Amino acid sequence: MNILMVCTGNICRSPTAEGVLRHHLQAQGLADRVAVDSAGTHGYHIGDPPDPRTIRTALQYGVDLRPLRARQVEAADFERFDLLLAMDDGHYRALQKLQLQNPSGQRNTGNIRYYLDFAAKAGLRELPDPYYGDNDGFERVFRLCEAATEGLLAHIRQHM
Repeated sequence: MNILMVCTGNICRSPTAEGVLRHHLQAQGLADRVAVDSAGTHGYHIGDPPDPRTIRTALQYGVDLRPLRARQVEAADFERFDLLLAMDDGHYRALQKLQLQNPSGQRNTGNIRYYLDFAAKAGLRELPDPYYGDNDGFERVFRLCEAATEGLLAHIRQHM
């Protein structure tokens, strides 16, 4: 299974989601069966590492995001990934629009979902953007990513 996490610039939410899932896949011996990546709907930070606050928060929980580099979603992602997980409504719409512009991606309808659909107990559909806030926002995003990862792992096991 191949999973792509998607946010705006690929420096806060989506790399956190990618890192948390990778961490749990490794711990559960599933890392060789599931490929995980992240990307942004916009190219603001292509080639940059995650935001330092994102890295710092994840490291507190033993998740190292330092090797990750931002990239932008591309048409080929609709062929490569079984699931493209949007962090909010804007990302969801951007992915739908890009998919419709890509004839080969159109046959993979249904592979765009909200990331927090996998965190039913969170009671949210959108993962809040911590970029313009304080460190508490990054902590909240990390905790929500942990919750979503629990549900995502259950989904992965069901579809393996």
